[in-house]
Amino acid sequence: MLKIAVCDDEEWIRQYIGDIIYKELCIKADLYTDGTALLASDVAYDIYFLDIYFGKEGSAGQINGMETAKKLRARTDAVLIFITAIKDFVFEAYDVEAFWYLLKPIEEQKLVEVIKKAAARAGRRQEQQPLLIKADGRNLKIPVSDIYYGENDGRKIILHTKNGTYTYYEKMEQLEQKLGDGFFRSHRGFLVSLKEVEGYDRISITLKCGDTVFLAKQKYGDFVKAYMDFLTPKTLY
Repeated sequence: MLKIAVCDDEEWIRQYIGDIIYKELCIKADLYTDGTALLASDVAYDIYFLDIYFGKEGSAGQINGMETAKKLRARTDAVLIFITAIKDFVFEAYDVEAFWYLLKPIEEQKLVEVIKKAAARAGRRQEQQPLLIKADGRNLKIPVSDIYYGENDGRKIILHTKNGTYTYYEKMEQLEQKLGDGFFRSHRGFLVSLKEVEGYDRISITLKCGDTVFLAKQKYGDFVKAYMDFLTPKTLY
């Protein structure tokens, strides 16, 4: 079962979102009044609803929703949804790969739509099978979320991950098919995770691990579109 957290300093909004979540998914969401309390929790949530501005901003130990989201993103690739009365933070939401951006007052029909889409995304994340490879005589399970990029080396793949580099026999086309959405073939020799992109120009992509890979000239436009689609939080007015 999915784990969901709702963090907002207004009690009625916390309860409203929590009630709709229960009505639609039969899941009791955990409710938090501020980001500090949420970050102190040791629960690994699948979906977070975060208010961007907490009304008690400035009180001891308090941080806003955007800072909370940045800290969460450093430790999880869970679904993040912002809830706010202020439109100005939409572009900042790119930095934390927000899934959706809901503006208050939130209509029930719109909230239901977002809850269902978020649950589907989180469900796919839960169900995503690890990549099975054989490297150095060992059969290994590599979590897809740990992969930075794959690099072609003759008849082999060099897989760069958060836990090290693995070399094994496989065609790049096969790896691309296995990993599916969330990865982009930037060059015949490279397959990159979109969530690990730090920056890019017309000839290269820099990953969060610090490595740089080639971006084929003819694929630049497709890459920009794929990356923007991946980053852009959806907004319901």
